[in-house]
Amino acid sequence: MSAPRYDIIAIGNAIVDVLASADEAFLTAHGMAKGSMRLLNADQARELYAAMGSGREISGGSAANTLAGAAALGAKCAFIGQVATDQLGEVFTHDIRAQGVAFETPARDLVEPTARCLILVDESDGQRTMNTYLGAAQYLEPDAIDEATIADAEILLLEGYLWDPLEPREAMKRAIRMAKAAGRKVALGVSAVFCIHNHRADFLALLDKGDIDILFANEEEVLALAGSQDFEEAVAFAAARVPLLVTTRGADGAIAIADGKRVSVSAEPIAKIVDTTGAGDLFSAGYLVGHVRGRSIEDCLHMGAIAAAEVISHWGARPEADLSALVTARLG
Repeated sequence: MSAPRYDIIAIGNAIVDVLASADEAFLTAHGMAKGSMRLLNADQARELYAAMGSGREISGGSAANTLAGAAALGAKCAFIGQVATDQLGEVFTHDIRAQGVAFETPARDLVEPTARCLILVDESDGQRTMNTYLGAAQYLEPDAIDEATIADAEILLLEGYLWDPLEPREAMKRAIRMAKAAGRKVALGVSAVFCIHNHRADFLALLDKGDIDILFANEEEVLALAGSQDFEEAVAFAAARVPLLVTTRGADGAIAIADGKRVSVSAEPIAKIVDTTGAGDLFSAGYLVGHVRGRSIEDCLHMGAIAAAEVISHWGARPEADLSALVTARLG
């Protein structure tokens, strides 16, 4: 097998995040549960945006955030996702390319605008409440998936959020077939509990067919996937179905299980949590870069924890500090 051009190629929502501060009273007044994630229609997105305080726009999207972190760690990355021919589409395209990630999916002239995620951050603890309008992102066509490009990446990363709309789901299924035919690995980030509630049968079918080599899920997500309230039971359920299970536990660190071997690490210390947006995405970035470089599972977990700690120390879901320098200082 020839050496791949890319370390990681990802398929995900091409989203621009709009972040603003909000207290619990604001969340309650607008029917939001603190720390939750929900999908909005166009009218809801307009109303919430009008009610939010002044904010800042930062390109986001779960898989795109992971690639931004991986690229910052020196990985060669490519992204597949759909934007519209509008201002936010140009913002997203500029941002991801500026971070060294290849992005060649053509913008489409659609009625729906480029996706945006309205994120309310409680400054008392950094918890974010996410309100997503998918817009153009849900119109990624299967024809946008190029077989040669998929085959040219060591790992294909799929974003669970994008499993909801039909076209992107079929695009991802097509990409899985292409990656497997080329002998490449496929990673899935389940993204959120609601994705599991909506698609648990599909996700389990992917695992049981052997389509997924690496599964990323936080503690709440792995419980939902297993249909259990017991963490150890849920971990055993998931680990039996995938070669590598990686589960984050917030302040309690993270674990990985591969071939029956379990490794745990603590969370990295941080002076103050500013904004938890992107914590899981950047953890995946650190882990995957360690993985493609042949590092130990323990090192991969530490790299994930280092990247996650950096991103929650400031606003936004893209790294600002030199991640490579942080990893070198910590692990050598």
